[in-house]
Amino acid sequence: MSIKLIPPDPKRNPYYRGRGTHRGVYVDRSTKHTDKQKARGVITTWERAIERGEYASSPSAEPSDKEVKRAPTFAEATLAYLRAGGDGQYLGAVIELEGEFALRDKLVKEIDQIMIDNCANAIMPDAPAATKNRNFYTPVSAVLKRAGNTMEIKRPVGWRGKKSQSWLEPEQARPLIENCYHIDAEFGLLCMTYLYTGERLSEPLKSHVRDLKLDTCDRHGNPAPILYIPDTKNGEPRPVHLPPVLVEAFRAQPPRPESVGHRPQDDAGKPWLKRDPAARLFRFHPGGHLRDMLADAMKRTGLSFPAREGGFHIFCHTYGTWMTRYGGLDTEGLVRTKRWKNAESASRYAHTVASYEARQADLLPRVKLPRGLRR
Repeated sequence: MSIKLIPPDPKRNPYYRGRGTHRGVYVDRSTKHTDKQKARGVITTWERAIERGEYASSPSAEPSDKEVKRAPTFAEATLAYLRAGGDGQYLGAVIELEGEFALRDKLVKEIDQIMIDNCANAIMPDAPAATKNRNFYTPVSAVLKRAGNTMEIKRPVGWRGKKSQSWLEPEQARPLIENCYHIDAEFGLLCMTYLYTGERLSEPLKSHVRDLKLDTCDRHGNPAPILYIPDTKNGEPRPVHLPPVLVEAFRAQPPRPESVGHRPQDDAGKPWLKRDPAARLFRFHPGGHLRDMLADAMKRTGLSFPAREGGFHIFCHTYGTWMTRYGGLDTEGLVRTKRWKNAESASRYAHTVASYEARQADLLPRVKLPRGLRR
């Protein structure tokens, strides 16, 4: 009988065990490895030690349950994180990495910034900083923090991406929305919704007719129409205020035609706001077709923006810019709209309007233009 490799028991710990008898010596202990090949190597070492008469099976050779809890490895911490409902989408690559930069068998309390950076570069050496942050630094940080390592992890340089962005000026937005309506009336209303709420692409598409509440009022009896977004990126449902121009657009929306192209439409001919309350508010789904429609509208309007800045997110940037410029909101004010979760996310719109202090340049002494240039 030989020593067999026993797979990890998820209810206990992630280590492989060795169990069996070799030359009359019974063994049942942990290999202290999560990697199958390394665990096999440990068993081979035990067998050779038994053959030489040097094997010692000591109860203290394995850590006790208390010791494991006090000093978990990254693999153990990851297992606990996943059992608690953590997202394991990107953690597989971290656990599977072998070699000198692997984190899985490192004690959580000993992991430092250099170890984290080396592991990240070993897994995705050519990935952009933003990708490394999302796919490595963020999940690793979540595991470490839950396991008690509260060190402040520095993210890769450039992980926030470029803060510069494009937005629409009113003289650009008007013809763009008009062309959206010309392409498809419901698509035009959808783009109006993005423009005046700043919502992300998928969020209004999750709403139903019953979520549109145009006649609600606040406690003082003032109109307070909202669109209820049941599922947002922040993980929380949110009521979205609808300004009068958007309320007017919803009320004026015509019934759907019998078909679009060769495809018949649901609720064709019914007043748009009188449809089944359980029906989806907009018929569209996020995807290439919707993006192609916006690209067509942009082309018809003669608008062109840098790559990655001319898609639907330009409506969000326009909303943030207009709320800053025309609505008079500062960064904290934008956060209180609940469209942005924190000041860090909303701060990018501060640069779209010159500060009060900068505008004091209007008070500087004037230097007269040469006589021939004066108006």
